[in-house]
Amino acid sequence: MNALFTIMVVLIVLAALLLTIVVLLQNGKGDGLASNFIAGNQTFGVRQTADILEKVTWGLVAFILVLAIITSFTTGTTGADIDVSNKIENITPQATPDFAPVPQEIPSQTNPTE
Repeated sequence: MNALFTIMVVLIVLAALLLTIVVLLQNGKGDGLASNFIAGNQTFGVRQTADILEKVTWGLVAFILVLAIITSFTTGTTGADIDVSNKIENITPQATPDFAPVPQEIPSQTNPTE
């Protein structure tokens, strides 16, 4: 594997773990993990903390999406790298018939009035 590909995959996994934590911190309709951080909510304000967590969530989603697209181009596998020589040698030709098909005569159109 390519070293750049490995680095990109590690970054995606770390961003996914961070995204999971940020999503769990958000205060949902019920009591979420964000309720455990009441001191942080009082310092920044509840609405401001929710806005920051939402922006971080969307930022991480965009980061993972862009990194996944870039990673797909760093695999280094192209059509030229695929070894098809073994497959070409094992192809058997189609059996040819021992006789040629006899063309059938096309009936000539005759004029019925003649």
